[in-house]
Amino acid sequence: MLALPGQQRLLRCSYTCETQGFRDAKVVEGELQPDKSVAEGAAWINMLKSAHQARVTRVVSTRLPTIFGVFDLIGYERAKPGTTESETALVITCGDLQTRVPLLRMHSQCFTGEVLGSLRCDCRGQLELAMAGIAEEKSGLVLYEHQEGRGIGLMAKLKAYALQDKGLDTVEANHALGFDADCRDFSFAVAILHDLKVRRVRLLSNNPQKVQALAKGGIEVIERIACEAPPNPYALPYLRTKKQKMGHSLTVM
Repeated sequence: MLALPGQQRLLRCSYTCETQGFRDAKVVEGELQPDKSVAEGAAWINMLKSAHQARVTRVVSTRLPTIFGVFDLIGYERAKPGTTESETALVITCGDLQTRVPLLRMHSQCFTGEVLGSLRCDCRGQLELAMAGIAEEKSGLVLYEHQEGRGIGLMAKLKAYALQDKGLDTVEANHALGFDADCRDFSFAVAILHDLKVRRVRLLSNNPQKVQALAKGGIEVIERIACEAPPNPYALPYLRTKKQKMGHSLTVM
């Protein structure tokens, strides 16, 4: 079971999603079926170009004992597309990623939730669910990217929090600051998967954009498994907005 004590594993393997004007590929009976009518958009074309053009480098590999089990930790680096800067990501792996289709969690850094214990989001709970599930199955990986606040950075995220204190939701706050609802770029994650020779995954996610990004990057998602932590009262408005405005598959009402 991919759950912490008292939680049930949620499987949702048959759905169609529409976000940002693109029709998602369909997941039917646990397998992703390519939708030939998917419209190509500039954002996805740029993502693919970034994934194929930007070379990734394995910087270091070490062992990582955790409360969930012992993992291997790999540090990756690449030139940040369109800039002279570099960016880094961590890959937390367990077991053989080739013999069976591994579990995959694409996770964005959340300093406030994962370090400070903030209850305004579900990020820490999702990370813990993923690591516990991967350790139990002994096959999987977490791609941990430094994309705080859905890609806007820590200080901008705190400004968004301040606007939410005044009544805006998470999407409205981003827009008020001049950002899109989600500014993340998943091309680094796609490039890392190709470097690891992982071509098929079982995705731990509630976010349809991640299914799209992987499929369009040449990674087959054969199953999407919900990664839904128990909600708390402080996070409910945030979760409802993600469900209603961003198309996330959540059971929260």
